[in-house]
Amino acid sequence: MEEVRTQSKKRKRNKPRKSQNNNNPSHQKNKVTHEPNQSSSALAHPTKSSTFLDKMRARLSGGHFRMINEKLYTCSGKEALDYFKDDPALFDMYHTGYQEQMSHWPEQPVNIIMKWLKNHNPSLVVADFGCGDGRLAKNVKNKVFSFDLVSNDPSVIACDMSKTPLDSSVIDVAVFCLSLMGTNYQNYLKEAHRVLKPCGWLLIAEVKSRFDPNTGGADPKKFSKAVCDLGFSSVLQDYSNKMFVLLYFKKKDKQKSEMQEIEWPELKPCLYKRR
Repeated sequence: MEEVRTQSKKRKRNKPRKSQNNNNPSHQKNKVTHEPNQSSSALAHPTKSSTFLDKMRARLSGGHFRMINEKLYTCSGKEALDYFKDDPALFDMYHTGYQEQMSHWPEQPVNIIMKWLKNHNPSLVVADFGCGDGRLAKNVKNKVFSFDLVSNDPSVIACDMSKTPLDSSVIDVAVFCLSLMGTNYQNYLKEAHRVLKPCGWLLIAEVKSRFDPNTGGADPKKFSKAVCDLGFSSVLQDYSNKMFVLLYFKKKDKQKSEMQEIEWPELKPCLYKRR
């Protein structure tokens, strides 16, 4: 009898316990509420990762812009045209970086040129050399021929700006707004002279450092003389802005029968520093 009781006690001791993890409701509840906390914690990491990736993309984009910008200032117009023909996406990349750089300027030169046009007769026909996104044409009543190396808009004519499809003496105002880029910039001005009517206007806005001899820029007097030797008269030179200069010329009514040799100063490339 004693032996039977002993075996019974052994069976009770050896009987497997029920799993508390499976049957304890309070444990299940804690488990459920714990998982969302892990999930919300995990969601924080992609946000940080996304911010980091955005910063890296911005740096890469800025690096590409500076590379393209330097290329445009140190090659001819034809080379720049071929450059973008090989990879048109580079043009969008350049203008994205350009707009980012312009966002840091307190005032945009294109706005001053727009204001100038609005204060003159809206019947004046304009040629915008290096128009970018065509902002000038979109904000004035004038008829505007917009030229640039690549056209992403039906209103923009893609071409080498030294060889536009315009006839001679058909334009009232020629505009170069931060677009005298390239080693043969003088050819762009010669083309502007060709398409302008007698007494037509030439408006040039350029980065101020390009006309600062103290920092390697061109002598503004020599530049102005070269433009005048081309067949223009200097009307106004505005150096009041901190970031850019505005130069106003008018095409002479009567041109010399023989063109003299013009000494064009080298314009300092405008190279942006990494921010």
